[in-house]
This record gives sequence, C-alpha cells and structure tokens, in this order.
Amino acid sequence: MHMVYKNILLTGSTGHLGSAIKESDKFQNILTPTRKVLDITNRETIEKFFQNNEIDAVIHCAALARMKKCEEDPITALKTNVIGTNNLVKEVIKKEKNTQKQIRFIQISTDGVYQGTRGNYSEDDATLPYNKYGWTKLGAECVVQILSNFCIIRTSFFDPKNIKFNDAATDAYSSRVTIDYLVNAIKKMIEHDFIGIINIGDEKKSGYERYKEFKPLIKKCKFEDLQNYAQMPLAKDCSMNCNKWNSL
Repeated sequence: MHMVYKNILLTGSTGHLGSAIKESDKFQNILTPTRKVLDITNRETIEKFFQNNEIDAVIHCAALARMKKCEEDPITALKTNVIGTNNLVKEVIKKEKNTQKQIRFIQISTDGVYQGTRGNYSEDDATLPYNKYGWTKLGAECVVQILSNFCIIRTSFFDPKNIKFNDAATDAYSSRVTIDYLVNAIKKMIEHDFIGIINIGDEKKSGYERYKEFKPLIKKCKFEDLQNYAQMPLAKDCSMNCNKWNSL
C-alpha cells in the first residue's frame, strides 16, 4: 500500500546519507534540524522538537558511522547509536500517544549486523556483528522494534563521485549500493506499509569489481592487505540475499 506522510523528520541531515536525502528533492515537507536543535544524545532537545513540530514519519540517519571511531571510542558509539536511538523512540511513542496516530519510522541499519564471513545473508539469518559499530547498530535495531510502524533497512552504500581509496580487494564481497539508489529505496519504503527488517542491496560483487566502474584507475589488492592496513575486523563477505526487497 502507498502511504503519503506529510511531515518527515530527518535525523543526521548533515551526514553523508542525510545530505543526499535532503538534496534529492524526493521528500516533501522534510524537517532537517541541525544537531544544535535536535541532538539524539540530548533528551531535552528531542522533547522540545517533538513538542513544537508535527511529525508523521522519521528517517533516522543520525549515527556514529565511522567504524574506526567506534572501535576506538565504544562509549560514544553506544551513546549515539543505541541510547540516542532509544531517546528518539521514546519521544515517538509519547507523540503517538498524544496525537493518537502512528508515526512511520525508518531505521538505517547496516550489513555489519551479520557475521560477514559467508555472504548471502537473509533477514532471518543469525546476527553476529564482526565489529563494535555492528553491535551498536544491532542494539539500535532492537530498540526500534518496540514501535508499531517501523522499517529497518540493512544496507551498505558508497558515493560513486567520491571514492577516496585507490585500491580495492578482488576477494572481499558485498551488496553495496550507490547513495542515490539508497535514497530512492528509502523513499519507496517510507511510503510502503511494510513492517519489519529488509535487506536493501545490489548483486554480490567484489570491491574491485564494484568500484572499477566508477573509478577505472583503481588498483587490485587482497582482503588480507586491507585487513592489515585497517587494524580492525573487516568483513570478507557481507553480501546479502535481497529477494524480499526485489519482490517489492
């Protein structure tokens, strides 16, 4: 079913994905408060914002998404990704009680909730994150499932116009999508009546194969090289089974 939500709150509107959503002009009546106005780690700012604004739907992009930062500073990752999401969900529940209407909630999660070893993960597979970022995003997923009208999107994306690295592994796989593809998918899911968890991704490809199309001079490397360079756990194969998404 196709639903139209009038006032959509976008958290994390200055981040990579948030900016792309804001600039896409695909969402009418979108509220994009700065962090000063709405900080998910500060309950009072959320309370105030929810009191002063009509909210029919939420696209929750605000997160500490840099994996290295999450490894180095798990407390901040926990505060932002789990407790921050919890703060937001509490206000949504309060608003729903006060207005007697359900708020659509889109949670941007990650393919990092899966173990990242064998690939082709479906939504029903066991979750076993391979790093601290994945664990905090899994915590956030648990919180969101308290709501009645939620959609959790497990995904991974990149910006074809901004591929910062010069080499990519030929033996590490994912289902990563372009940022524009994900923006369109979010638009579809906010208007759909689907409730639950959904994998949104492209076909399984190696990093090298995926990026070469957009950065022809990118060099080949091995997963082991990336792992040694990153000095933190990475996924060898976090490709996802996206049959549910494709059938929509």
